[in-house]
Amino acid sequence: MDYRDLSDFLRKRREALQPEDLGLPRGRRRRTPGLRREEVAALAVMSTDYYSRLEGGRGPQPSTELLAAIARALRLTLDERDHLYLLAGHGVPPRSGGNDHVNPGLLRIMDRLVDTPAQVMNRLGETLLQTAVDVAFEGELTNFEGLERSGVYRWFLTEGERDRYADDEVRANHSRVLVSGLRSVYATDGDKSRAGTIVRALLDGSAEFRRLWDAHEVGIRHLGTKRFVHPVVGNLEFHCQLLDDQQQQQTLLVFTATPGSESAEKLALLAVLGQTEFEARQS
Repeated sequence: MDYRDLSDFLRKRREALQPEDLGLPRGRRRRTPGLRREEVAALAVMSTDYYSRLEGGRGPQPSTELLAAIARALRLTLDERDHLYLLAGHGVPPRSGGNDHVNPGLLRIMDRLVDTPAQVMNRLGETLLQTAVDVAFEGELTNFEGLERSGVYRWFLTEGERDRYADDEVRANHSRVLVSGLRSVYATDGDKSRAGTIVRALLDGSAEFRRLWDAHEVGIRHLGTKRFVHPVVGNLEFHCQLLDDQQQQQTLLVFTATPGSESAEKLALLAVLGQTEFEARQS
């Protein structure tokens, strides 16, 4: 572990970021160039003391999980992320398959979607990042472990996963989309991959999944408009847009409401709820 170069690299990357780049207020008394250490720590969901010691060239070797969080907080590119891992004494993470490093371009888009439900998913349907409004809308989806990280797995085997979907048509389409997408990943990665493990678990545990898997459908698309039920604001109608990052094989999912509609008014309320919950977690 190269403490001196690690410290210098973290400091230079922190100073290169401006608070406006991440949707943070600048304030009137900011003297530090770029972000403050406590801001990076909050974005990485770690203590300010630990991050300060790490940037100061002190403290224990960070885990790969902490490095991934720091790389995301500092909006590092893949090359910069790999360099960070090497300076911290770890091997370079894979760039394909299970790569969970979110492209800085997608992160910058997410930073600006402060009033919009949006999330970044990998090719196995695992949520890597959510806006605060999306957490208010769907709940926290980034803290699952094991097979439950996969939204496909939860959809077919977790009770209550479908409760927010308002009608059978939307649920049926979503089931077909998920199975279709998983089949494409399975065909690429093979039976011994993580996709293969998920497929075997679903074939064993869900009759609905077995039926859809046997249909061998590929390329099924989401409905353009989806209806949901939220426990606080009630019925919602959202338009669903997808943006694919082909290089890192990740997808940005965004929900929008028609301006002036009742759903748009309820979305504004969700944005307030999301910001309140986000501030509570940060405090």
